[in-house]
Amino acid sequence: MSAPAPQITPELKTLLRRVKLGRCTDTLPERLALARSSNLGHAEFLELVLADEVTRRETTSAALRARAAGLDPDMCFENWDAATKVTYDRAVFDELCSLRFIEAGHNALIMGPVGVGKTFIATALGHAAVRRRFSVAFSRTDVLLKRLRASRLDNSHDAEMRKLLRVDLLILDDFALAAMDALDTSDIYETIVERHRAASTIVTSNREPIEWLGQMADPLLAQSAIDRLQSAAYELVLDGESYRKHQKPGLDVGTTTPRPRRRRRPTS
Repeated sequence: MSAPAPQITPELKTLLRRVKLGRCTDTLPERLALARSSNLGHAEFLELVLADEVTRRETTSAALRARAAGLDPDMCFENWDAATKVTYDRAVFDELCSLRFIEAGHNALIMGPVGVGKTFIATALGHAAVRRRFSVAFSRTDVLLKRLRASRLDNSHDAEMRKLLRVDLLILDDFALAAMDALDTSDIYETIVERHRAASTIVTSNREPIEWLGQMADPLLAQSAIDRLQSAAYELVLDGESYRKHQKPGLDVGTTTPRPRRRRRPTS
């Protein structure tokens, strides 16, 4: 005859809540059953319960920090479709996934045609960095430049720039997609130069670096910024079919959408 399932008393639940361990009750019955069936000692059981709590807290913390960083929660490596026909240098990809480039203050340029997964990989690297306790900020480049332009109107530009300069990993999506005027070019120059070899930047772009020069108003500032960015960067070039095709919603096999019924006009 099997032993009765372990019960968690109301008194125990109250005590756990008072020491801010209330969520332990989510897995405690399973852990009690495991301890009984495996004859775990008291210390082993306690270690198991506390490890569950640490995992829960780290997961919650990472999710909150990823949201604050502006990262899409669905764009993480766990959701990457390996069956997609996208080609890239696996050695460079693996090196970026190790995050050693962040520790060294190096950059990553992720380039390729529209839809091959550049933003997905950059965002997934951001999630991985968040889990490793690096500070991360993600922004589409045009949105960031609009924010910096607006910050000049309320004298918060210096504060906005300081935020960009102190973050461990800055991700600029769709870089040089649109032309940049003198103010935009100046902001990009200052950001790249001040972060050079001090912090890491990931740039995604549909254009090659040589084309970025033509998108920036001041050729001298552009050349100086791009040279610094490239000199300390890994380059990951993607090619192949559109990754977005694999993200389209699909219909379940055998289901059909009912056609709307036409109303009959009342006869006079």
